[in-house]
Amino acid sequence: MVVAAPQTQKRLTMQVEPNIAADTTAMRSLDWDRDRFDIEFGLQNGTTYNSFLIRGEKTALVDTSHAKFRELYLETLKGQIDPAEIDYLIISHTEPDHSGLVRDVLALAPNATVVGAKVALQFLEDLVHQPFEKMQVKNGDQLDLGNGHVLEFVNAPNLHWPDTIFTYDHHSQVLFTCDAFGLHYCSDDVYDADLAAISPDFRFYYECLMAPNARSVLSAMKRMDKLPEITTVATGHGPLLRHHLTELTERYRSWSQEKSQAETMVAVFYMSDYGYSDRISQAIARGITKTGVAVEMMDLRSADPQEVNELVGRARGLVIGMPPASGATVAQAALGTILAAVSDKQAVGLFESYGGDDEPIDTLATRLQDLELRVGFDPIRIKDTPDEGIYQLCDEAGTDFGQLLAQAKKLKKLKSLNAEMEKALGRISSGLYIITAQKGDVSSAMLASWVSQASFQPLGFTVAVAKDRAIESLMQVGDTFVLNILEEGNYAALMKHFLKRFPPGGDRFAGIRTRPAENGSPILGDALAYLECTVTSRMEVSDHWIVYCTVDEGKVSDPDGVTAVHHRKVGTYY
Repeated sequence: MVVAAPQTQKRLTMQVEPNIAADTTAMRSLDWDRDRFDIEFGLQNGTTYNSFLIRGEKTALVDTSHAKFRELYLETLKGQIDPAEIDYLIISHTEPDHSGLVRDVLALAPNATVVGAKVALQFLEDLVHQPFEKMQVKNGDQLDLGNGHVLEFVNAPNLHWPDTIFTYDHHSQVLFTCDAFGLHYCSDDVYDADLAAISPDFRFYYECLMAPNARSVLSAMKRMDKLPEITTVATGHGPLLRHHLTELTERYRSWSQEKSQAETMVAVFYMSDYGYSDRISQAIARGITKTGVAVEMMDLRSADPQEVNELVGRARGLVIGMPPASGATVAQAALGTILAAVSDKQAVGLFESYGGDDEPIDTLATRLQDLELRVGFDPIRIKDTPDEGIYQLCDEAGTDFGQLLAQAKKLKKLKSLNAEMEKALGRISSGLYIITAQKGDVSSAMLASWVSQASFQPLGFTVAVAKDRAIESLMQVGDTFVLNILEEGNYAALMKHFLKRFPPGGDRFAGIRTRPAENGSPILGDALAYLECTVTSRMEVSDHWIVYCTVDEGKVSDPDGVTAVHHRKVGTYY
């Protein structure tokens, strides 16, 4: 069954799949045209918000939907069941895209018992503003719905909110995981039948949301391993995992093991449900993980002093989101524990949350300066609702922070290479190019040399982009950009400009002649030629993404001009 929103809105539809397992119905809210999510990353294929009904002798509803689907979702729910017959409302976590209609559902099901982790129930009390029956669950607790549907709860904090729980139905062998193992991919396909189509979005989703919580992913998967057979992973976003369940879940395990084994780690402290702290911290964390530095995130709202002390002791760097100055006793105590545990060998970065009552950032910055900690990035001061530019700034600040900590390790690795092999590899010559990209209000640029034509039909080429480059987030599958080809004898000024280290959020085109391409990205006025391109696919290697692009348009400004050539002495740096 499909229910559509009025055509004057962006496409919002509902899809019902009545038999994903025994007595189990999926209600999928399809957000076809959503192009950005909570943090800075863009979406190429929209997203979905998945909700589930489990009917035993009693009935449980697992998660609701985004508030934008209020009418569509409630109409669909009423078409499946009289809401008053819902006995339990299971909250996988309280992020608004899944709990945005909890109050509406409880208004229709006033006798339902809300089931969730302790932190989730505390938050819902503030959200609903009315009494409701509640059941607090922890890892291993069970709820018997009857007719064999025994639900077991699996603790999965920080995936990607601190109050996340999974729910396993012993009868249907379905594991409901909300954000974990999901992807932002909107289609009529209920399941993961087309692995090739969903793989890029599956990886991108992991990198944006789960990579900063790699250790938490592994902890949750250890608990999953103790469950009986899992036949379906019912995710909160995108298709459900069934056809390629083992392949996709093992990718999570492999990626998380790789990231958690990083020698260097940054502890990111934030305050969930306060201002934009969670989103800003996620953007900074993603920038850090691009550099190969691991991240562990901790919510100051529920931080245990002993765990805070232990985490600070292991971290090479600290990122701290300012908690509210009043009314957050636990957060203030955690901040005191952090200050008592830091050492002068650590680097630190601070950000405001735009919560309206932030602890003064300058006071804390001064205290950390007195303790002689290194500055990982200048304090990020949020004065308005964060936009694309702010999230890009946060991503770039995190990248700078990670590069600062990873620098010594890179130098040590370079010294260990064979000198003759380095020289031989360096004899591979290449051209000189500048890649420019614009997406919404965010723009970026990068000097490139590892570019090579790769196909005739269609016309296409590859470019290697280091994982820690700011422009990497603007070169996902489906994104567009411009390849500006530099001219021999006329490239020194452009090369010098784009080799500069720009501050996070800095304008990379200040003082440079540009004009917009058809795809919106800047064309450099002093380039010999340009190509307008679309990213078609990406292949991951150890420290770069190999990006294959097709050419949409191009022009040469001087027919007699010659492409600048880049010669290196060694192959261990650009």
